[in-house]
Amino acid sequence: MPPNNQTEWRPTGSSLKPLKAVIPFIRPYSGTLTVAIIVLLAASAATGSLPLAARYLIDNGLASGDSAQIDFYFKVVVVVILAISGLSAARLYLITWLGERVVADIREKVYAHVIRQDPTFFEITQTGEVLSRLTTDTTLVQSISGVGISIALRSSIMLIISVAGILYTSPSLTLMILVLVPAVVGPVIWISRKVRKLSRTAQDKVADSSGMASETLNAIQTVQAFTLEGLQSRRFGDAVEASFLAAVKRIRIRFVMSFGSMFLLFGAVTLVLYMGTREVLAGNMLPGELAQFVIFTVLLGSSGAMLSEMWGEVQRAAGAMERLIELLDATPTIHCPENPLPMLHPGEGRIHFDHVTFSYPSRPDTKAIDGFNLDIASGETVAFVGPSGGGKSTAFQLLMRFYDPESGSISIDGVDISAADPKDVRSLVGVVPQETMIFGTSALENIRYGRPDATDDEVKAAAIAAAADEFISKLPKGYDSFLGEKGTRLSGGQKQRIAIARAILKNPPILLLDEATSALDAESERLVQEALEKLMQDRTTIIIAHRLATVLKARRIIVLDEGSIQAIGSHAELVAQNPLYARLAELQFRSAEEDAQAMQTVAANA
Repeated sequence: MPPNNQTEWRPTGSSLKPLKAVIPFIRPYSGTLTVAIIVLLAASAATGSLPLAARYLIDNGLASGDSAQIDFYFKVVVVVILAISGLSAARLYLITWLGERVVADIREKVYAHVIRQDPTFFEITQTGEVLSRLTTDTTLVQSISGVGISIALRSSIMLIISVAGILYTSPSLTLMILVLVPAVVGPVIWISRKVRKLSRTAQDKVADSSGMASETLNAIQTVQAFTLEGLQSRRFGDAVEASFLAAVKRIRIRFVMSFGSMFLLFGAVTLVLYMGTREVLAGNMLPGELAQFVIFTVLLGSSGAMLSEMWGEVQRAAGAMERLIELLDATPTIHCPENPLPMLHPGEGRIHFDHVTFSYPSRPDTKAIDGFNLDIASGETVAFVGPSGGGKSTAFQLLMRFYDPESGSISIDGVDISAADPKDVRSLVGVVPQETMIFGTSALENIRYGRPDATDDEVKAAAIAAAADEFISKLPKGYDSFLGEKGTRLSGGQKQRIAIARAILKNPPILLLDEATSALDAESERLVQEALEKLMQDRTTIIIAHRLATVLKARRIIVLDEGSIQAIGSHAELVAQNPLYARLAELQFRSAEEDAQAMQTVAANA
């Protein structure tokens, strides 16, 4: 997918071809569509019979002065109106249902596709942009796949019926109308191209403002902490104003198109009616025939006007579908091979990095990992230590197969993970991140993310093992309590224990810990550390370490800098032999008194 520098990279398009992509979503409901078309045809036929009923009412009823005849033809008109009303309502229901169903399927497919994209996709695509396409753009498509297509079909059919009706009534006047049609249609088509381009621009501007709102609302505490409410409000206001101005340009063109098409269309109809009136005065046409011609002409004019109006909506929907197709066409670089190698389950947890080199797609000239070689035995605990940007988190991302190495390989239990299904690889790895993501659902369901098929009892057992049961039980509704968006109702330590409970529930052979206690108070840290101790038992564990107490738990310490392994050893060996580690131990780890206390604790537990 192209980089998101707003609207510049997006093609405006010049055709309705993107709307073809809607057809596969309509096809499963072809039965409903068929019934709707049959009802539509019946409603159109009933509408087309109205001018005939009016003609006979005038020529055979009013002209004769027979009240019985007049009553009969009025009853016929009432029956026709009832038929039109009932069939139109049925058609509207069926088509509206179809539109809602189709747009729901499109949203589901787009979301399911986007959620499977790799991190590279999200490096260049704003979340708000995706949300805008899932909401605004699908709504525009809905207007075409539902009511819009109904109006377009009905108007098209009525246009044909009306032309046939006026041709039957007066061929000479019909010829005049057909000569005038190009004068009406030509300008409409020309203006509609401008409408489509401006519609795409307006939709892009709306997406920009949505992206900005999503970004700031997701970081609301940071915005408020730096008192940036005014600045962000102004920026959002500027984005909204830009979308408004883009919409105004589109509205102006739509105004010109609507005014011009309506004036030309009804002007042409008025001219023909004038000529028809002269025919009646000359005795060449009966009053009822004129009434029939008038009604057919009104139907022709209204159908043509509706089609010209819908043409603008079709243009907007084409632009919206084009944006949705861009999402559906996005192909993740990390995907399942055609014949994936099977991973061992439950797995032993042996890990091997073999001359791994990697650069992030957004920074191709910088090696995030360079010549990385490492063997980790089953059940071993190792710590990754190094300055920021040294490659610690990148190694985690590669092991989870969020990215594939440029060269070299990573294997788990002897299987090259790049030749395996990413889902199988990730099923063997549990992660306790530094910043835990809490979803807007209950405590029970948040923990169940670790293993969606787990029973309530298994979830609660994991919570108990993670020391999370204590605070969850005190919530207003216990495990059924809503935790708030991003866990706003929980403290940092509580969030971490939820994350540990997830990992316990998942029960993976490999565990990745991104220093889950670095930002916690002493009491929360103690509880989390106790839970981590239980979690790490009998698992291969890799820790990104920022504290000496954590480093001392590792069998080996891996010192990373600029993507390369600088040294491997114990704490004492590295302090004596590696200047980088010695400096980190002095600056990054705890004070000397805390170090001594940690040493004593480890010695006492040995």
